[in-house]
Order: sequence, then C-alpha cells, then structure tokens
Amino acid sequence: MRVQLEGITVLSNDVRGLARFYHEVIGFPIIVNEDHYAEFNNAGVRVAICSKPLMSDNTNSHFTFIEERKGQAFELNFQCATPEEVIEIYNEWVFKGATSITEPKVMSWGHTTGFFADPEGNIHSIFAINP
Repeated sequence: MRVQLEGITVLSNDVRGLARFYHEVIGFPIIVNEDHYAEFNNAGVRVAICSKPLMSDNTNSHFTFIEERKGQAFELNFQCATPEEVIEIYNEWVFKGATSITEPKVMSWGHTTGFFADPEGNIHSIFAINP
C-alpha cells in the first residue's frame, strides 16, 4: 500500500493574519477564509492554515497544540525557474512584508537560494537550480 502527501497545514495563533501574508505577499489564492481555518488554491500539495485551538479541540486537547512553540517547526521551499527570478521574487516579497533572513546567493549545493520569514517567524526558502 502506498500513500501520497496531500497537504500541509500550518498551525497558527493568527489564522487571518498569516493567511493575509500568504495571499498578499506570496500570491496564493484563498479558497477558504475563516477565523480558524484558511486554505489556498495550489497545484500539487494543498496548503492550509489552522488555528492551534481548533486543532486542540479536534485532538482531545492534545498538549502539543496548547504549549507555545519554540524554534523552527517547518520550512516551505519555493522553486523558481532561474536564479534571476529568485532575486526578483525575493525582493518583491520582502518589499510586500516578508522578513529578509538571507538574501539570495549561490550555495555550495548548486542552487541560488534566499531565506525569508513569515509574520510568525517561520523561515522559508526560495531557490532555483543553477544552470
């Protein structure tokens, strides 16, 4: 039996604020926008944001949804067609409100990669495979 990853759900204390960031800065079209849940139109893997209190309710108040998060919990990776596109999109996202962590540069593993953070401090990458 095989399974396929269908979606990623980001947990948040501020679903509307984080959804606004992923819509206005990253450009994901919103298809569900509720106080405790947001979902985006994305080809491939479904991307959603869910409130920690709602997930706590859904999991019989599991302690991991109640305690405060510490450190990096996940990273989203956004692939571009070219290194030039990485630089252009990275600068656009930072201008729109993403927090610059590391500006795009050529990495030892053959990618041009930049790192940025969303409003909740989650650090993500944008990259292209170098020709």
